[in-house]
Amino acid sequence: MKELNEFPIIETERLILSQLEEADIPFIVEYLQHRIYSDLTSNIPYPYTEDDARFWLKMSKDAFENNSGYTFGIRNKENQLIGAIGLHDRDDDKAELGYWIGMPYWNKGYVTEAARAIVDFGFKELNFNKIFATHFLHNPASGKIMEKIGMEREAILKQEIKKDGEYLDLALYSIFKE
Repeated sequence: MKELNEFPIIETERLILSQLEEADIPFIVEYLQHRIYSDLTSNIPYPYTEDDARFWLKMSKDAFENNSGYTFGIRNKENQLIGAIGLHDRDDDKAELGYWIGMPYWNKGYVTEAARAIVDFGFKELNFNKIFATHFLHNPASGKIMEKIGMEREAILKQEIKKDGEYLDLALYSIFKE
């Protein structure tokens, strides 16, 4: 992954994608209070605490400093945080895309808009060859976002994640530079 000295700011038609900050913590905690985020993702705990948010912010900052990933806050044009999206280096010139958005902003196309911009950034600025993403089968809305940005379903990873004592399948989607 190409190294950038400064965290980028990416603007789209309706959004500003920029680095997460201390000031975002109350919003992150408020959005991720809902159990559904834990149910739909492999890595968001429930209940979600301020310590969880601080830890995640530190991990995000460390990833940028170690040149292993970018986690962007998804903000509206008023610069209010509404979600987050990340791209993380998984070696061999490929990266993993992940995202969440606050419930009031569901079904408005914001994640699709942000994901398009981040995939573009990953290919053009960071020189990745492949960008992939996964979702639980009980979260088909996430798969629809992946399809809208040009990803294709590559595989079903059987019993890939153990969550709350249960083994869950993941759908794997990907898109290539060329």
